Amino acid sequence: MARSPAAPRPPDAAPLLVACALGIEHLALRTGARTGAPAPVTVLRTGMGPKAAERSVAKVLEDPALQDAAVVATGFCAGLAPGMHPGDLVVAEETRDPYGSTPCTGTELLVKELVRAVPGRTVHTGPLTGSDHVVRGHERGDLLATGAIAVDMESAATLRTAAARGPRPVAAVRVVVDAPEHELVRISTVRGGISAFRVLRAVLPAFFEWHRSLLLPRR
Repeated sequence: MARSPAAPRPPDAAPLLVACALGIEHLALRTGARTGAPAPVTVLRTGMGPKAAERSVAKVLEDPALQDAAVVATGFCAGLAPGMHPGDLVVAEETRDPYGSTPCTGTELLVKELVRAVPGRTVHTGPLTGSDHVVRGHERGDLLATGAIAVDMESAATLRTAAARGPRPVAAVRVVVDAPEHELVRISTVRGGISAFRVLRAVLPAFFEWHRSLLLPRR
């Protein structure tokens, strides 16, 4: 976990927790977490898979300084819909897993800010579903038939765990690195996804603006 240095926050400025799974995702995010945020930002590497995400998020939210944090799950994902390409963005309207669904906060605002932060990139909105493994082949069609537009292994567990620990804004924003016409062969090939890496590195200003808007009514 890398917590960015920040000045003491006003009592009404709830912090922001940005959770990702992989080291390469953490590398893309952490350099941008030091400036531009309206309140303290923590970038948490949870480790891969829903169980790791659940444990890591539950533990970090035990910290009194983060107990009311807004939470964004981010990183890479697999697109499910035909026509998706590596470097496209997915903004979840809700996350789903076998335990249920978690509605996301401020989806429209996130889309607006992402279009501004990463011009020229396609932004997809819809349900983001969870899996405990890398999804390939016919599984894509099965998940697409449920209405989901993308899948990853940590977002649903991250948001479900955060919401269970008290009311808070939650969101999930993922960068497509694996799509039906561009299937990932093995997880290590994520390192070859230069386009997706650059997009992920650029999304933090959109998170900050989303977060800032949530703080305004409390000021």
